[in-house]
Amino acid sequence: MRFSPALEEGRLIRRYKRFLADIETVHGELLTIHCPNTGSMLNCMAEGARVWFSRSSDPKRKLPGTWEIGETPQGRLACINTARANALVEEALRAGVISELNGFTGLKREVAYGVENSRIDFRLDYELGSAWVEVKSVTLGFDGTHVAAFPDAVTLRGAKHLRELACLARQGVRAVQLYCVNLSGIEAVRPAHEIDPVYAAALRDAVAAGVEVLAYGVTLTPEQMWVDRALPVLLELDPDAVLVLPAI
Repeated sequence: MRFSPALEEGRLIRRYKRFLADIETVHGELLTIHCPNTGSMLNCMAEGARVWFSRSSDPKRKLPGTWEIGETPQGRLACINTARANALVEEALRAGVISELNGFTGLKREVAYGVENSRIDFRLDYELGSAWVEVKSVTLGFDGTHVAAFPDAVTLRGAKHLRELACLARQGVRAVQLYCVNLSGIEAVRPAHEIDPVYAAALRDAVAAGVEVLAYGVTLTPEQMWVDRALPVLLELDPDAVLVLPAI
């Protein structure tokens, strides 16, 4: 995925009201831009850190741009725009990068399913049936480790999606939880037990029910980003790991 037009660089002044961010561009322009991330963005931003944003030429937009990439306190790059994850995954699926899901004959997005009135991110159709794929964007990293975690805040919706997938798997339908790791310098992914133990338990239950869990890393630059590598998923927290969570 190439950014067109090219992203512009700036520095973060502050993020507030969840959807707003004040920045200063490299040319000294002060802007309020859209922050397309509903999560806590824990460990994902720092005042004064570099940001990259897309500028809009639409005169009807209230804000002149959208925050796309940010520099984390650990010096990594994170994709702030969570809407990019599904587009990245679709691009990777069609290119055959996600080898576990190759060979589909049809792809549909946002398909209604489940007993809790959910919508799946992707339904992939094969000659012998379908695979139902839920995508989550991962941006939470920690100092001193190359293992990213999900979620960065309690997510009732995420746990619901895992229950829906587990229900499919118990019926013999192929169900897949796919973590799109939009964070540089990461070598593995785990559930964030210390943030949302209910979600972590739901993930273990889903695996026990037969849900496949995949994780793929993304290479990010201010010019482009793409899914390029499979990552291991660590279901159990290493008891020797010491993770310090900053106050939100």
